Amino acid sequence: MAYDLAKSSMSTLMEPAFRAGTALTRLDERIARSPVGQGWMERSQFTDACASLWIDGELVHLEDLVLHDATKDIRTPTHELTIARDVLRTCRRIAAQLPGWALSADGIRTLRKTSEITAADTDEVETTAAIRRVVVNDPEEEGDDGDDAKDLPGVDYAAIDAVLARSDAAIKQAKKPGRAAEKNPMVYDLDWDEDERLEEWRGVLRQTQDLPAVLQAVVALDAWNELSVLQHAPWLGRLFCASILRQAGITTGAHLAAINVGLKTIPVDRRRHRDRETRLLAIAHGLIAAAELGLKEHDRLALARTLMERKLDGRRTSSKLPELVELVMAKPLVSAKMVAKTLEMTPQAARRIVSELGLREMTGRGRFRAWGIM
Repeated sequence: MAYDLAKSSMSTLMEPAFRAGTALTRLDERIARSPVGQGWMERSQFTDACASLWIDGELVHLEDLVLHDATKDIRTPTHELTIARDVLRTCRRIAAQLPGWALSADGIRTLRKTSEITAADTDEVETTAAIRRVVVNDPEEEGDDGDDAKDLPGVDYAAIDAVLARSDAAIKQAKKPGRAAEKNPMVYDLDWDEDERLEEWRGVLRQTQDLPAVLQAVVALDAWNELSVLQHAPWLGRLFCASILRQAGITTGAHLAAINVGLKTIPVDRRRHRDRETRLLAIAHGLIAAAELGLKEHDRLALARTLMERKLDGRRTSSKLPELVELVMAKPLVSAKMVAKTLEMTPQAARRIVSELGLREMTGRGRFRAWGIM
């Protein structure tokens, strides 16, 4: 399936692409100079990962992803949650590298390998590891006086160890050379030549190298979707799109544009329309929406920080509340265990100091609660 760039009319894309570039640049400048900029970037990575799964037709709750990333799971993670965590980690990995790394031959090879291993082999490992974390950590989460993990009744640790051993063997097998020729036909379409599709997509990138950066990103994302480059990692193309914007300097610093959040607002019938021009316009409008939503989120965080800082007046210098404010601004959600670990206090003291700050309980649960400012 060829992607003929000559069939695309760029004249109708110029205006929305210019607006998208201006809006993203304005957002980037605001974040770079803001006292809540670091917290905004941390939150945007979580929300963008959840939005990425939503675009692919899966639902992942933000609180589950935050707790899973902090290894504080309250239940066995689903396959979708595992993928969302890998989207989050891949985003962080790209942001930690130089701007041009993700689109280099080495970067594409590394990220592609990561997505292949994730799709086929890590689900069982993540699940069994989370089972152990949940079983061991449950009593402590809410400050119960439970027994040690080794004394918990009804827990078959031998069975868990056996599953973990099988998972370790699966990882070793996945890392062996020549694994591509041994792909399971129940999981992979063996006639799906990813190398050929990837090379064709890189050819589209070369054709667009003289276009403005936003147009490059829009065309690259549409080509990735149309060519269906990777069988089990469609989300990687959206991170490559954000990397193009970062490489061009539209977004700077150690973060990627949260384009999934913007694309989520575009109706699916526009994003997957038969007409290419309609799809390209939908992606451009998604970039505009991402910038607008980012500005609104920044203003909301700045206002929340101001209101919380007012509650610090008259506090002792030894108070832990200022540290809690910084933690809450950096994370979308915090649990009692996360607060206790960061501030070096007991879970009971953590819940008490959270109530002093007046945070909103976000999960609606009686136990294993999480708080935030959203």
